[in-house]
Amino acid sequence: MRWLRRILLALLVLAAGIYVFNASWRVAPPAEPQVTLIAHRGIHQTFNREGLENDTCTSERIYPPEHQYIENTIASMQAAFAAGADIVELDVHPTTDGQFAVLHDWTIDCRTEGTGETRSHDMAYLKTLDIGYGYTADGGATFPLRGTGVGQMPELKEVLSAMPDRQFLVNFKSREAREGDMLAALVDERPEWRHAVWGAYGGDEPTYQAAGQIDGLAVWSRRGLVDCLLQYEGLGWTGYMPEACRNTKVMLPVNVAPFVWGWPNLFLERIRKAGSQVILLGPYDAGDPGTAGIDTLDQLAQVPDSFEGYIWTNRIEIIAPAVQQ
Repeated sequence: MRWLRRILLALLVLAAGIYVFNASWRVAPPAEPQVTLIAHRGIHQTFNREGLENDTCTSERIYPPEHQYIENTIASMQAAFAAGADIVELDVHPTTDGQFAVLHDWTIDCRTEGTGETRSHDMAYLKTLDIGYGYTADGGATFPLRGTGVGQMPELKEVLSAMPDRQFLVNFKSREAREGDMLAALVDERPEWRHAVWGAYGGDEPTYQAAGQIDGLAVWSRRGLVDCLLQYEGLGWTGYMPEACRNTKVMLPVNVAPFVWGWPNLFLERIRKAGSQVILLGPYDAGDPGTAGIDTLDQLAQVPDSFEGYIWTNRIEIIAPAVQQ
C-alpha cells in the first residue's frame, strides 16, 4: 500500500501546486478598478425571459411599464447615457434603400402594426410605423405604449448625428458581409463618427468585414467566445491563454466567472496581457437564447469589487447609480 500512499501524496502536491499557481490572490487588485457600462438597447421595457426562444415576441410579455421608453430609440439611448451608460448597444438591419434601420427584430410583426422582414422595406415606410404598437403586459388586454412610437424607429445616421460624442456597439442581425461594407462606408463618409462607432458583433461575416476596414473597431465572434472559454477551462490551469482569447472582448456570464482559472484578479491580468478585456454578462441559462444582463442589485453584488472591465446591463437606470456610488 506504500505505492498508493505515494501516488495520493503526489496528486495532493500537484493539486496544491495548481491551486497556488492559479490563485487570484497572487495578483493585487487594481487600486481604482475602471468599470465601463454597456446599456443593452438603451433604457427599455424589460420582459419575462422564462421559456424564451429565438422567435419569441418579447413585446407581448413585458412587465408592467415603469417608464415610457422603447428600446433602440434615440430617446431611450439618450436616457441611458444620462443614467450613466458609457456605451449603448443597438441593433441594425439594412433597408431596401441602403440605410440601416435600428430595430432588434428580424421582422416588424411583433412590435409594429406592419408585417414582413425588416430588411424588406425602405426607411421611409419604416418611419410610418408605430414601434410601440405591440407592447402589452397583460396578454393583450391593454397596449400602454401604442401610439407613442409612431415615427420613432431611427436610422443609424440619425442616432450618430444626435449623439456624435457618445459611443455605440452595433449588433449585426444577419450574416451578410455587405453590412460590414455599409458600416465602413458610413464611417468613411463621416469620419467624425469614427469615435461613436465603438464596436460591432453579431453575424461574423459583417463583423469581420467591418473590422477589416475600420481601424481599431472592437469586435468579437460568438464562436470565438465559446472556443476561448472551453479551451481556457481545459488548459488555463497551466497559464496558457488560447489564441481565441487574444486581442478580443470576452463575454463572460457572472455565474460562470467563478469557475474560470484565477478568477478574478489573476484571470483578468492574464486576459489583459493577451490584449483582451472581459464583458461581464448576467447569469447563463442554457434555456435562454438571448443575452442576459446584470440587471439587479443582487446580480451586481456577484461582481467582485476588484473587477475591471465592461458590465452588460438591460437596466442601466438601476445598475449605473449603484456602480457609481
